[in-house]
Amino acid sequence: MVALSLIQIISILLDVLWWIIMVQFVLSLLIVFNVINTSNNFVRSLHYGLDSLTEPLYRPLRRVLPNINGIDLAPLAVLIIIRILDSVLLPNIAAAILTNGAA
Repeated sequence: MVALSLIQIISILLDVLWWIIMVQFVLSLLIVFNVINTSNNFVRSLHYGLDSLTEPLYRPLRRVLPNINGIDLAPLAVLIIIRILDSVLLPNIAAAILTNGAA
């Protein structure tokens, strides 16, 4: 049962990471289209904090993914990886734990 609890915690953390990336995406769009600007301390701090959280995830992918006219595909790749982990791998691991635990 401890393993299943760990899987649930990992699933929740993946959901939180999903939302962090989505908020970062919306914030960067608002900054690019000059709806908000980084001269505001709160906006600058939030943007810097979100970048600090996500940059370690993006950096290895940016080395591998092609640069397409300035479009950064790393956030999209991370979101796809998160969904694969959350929708495919974690449920299969949980099912394997339940099957082996019941036997």
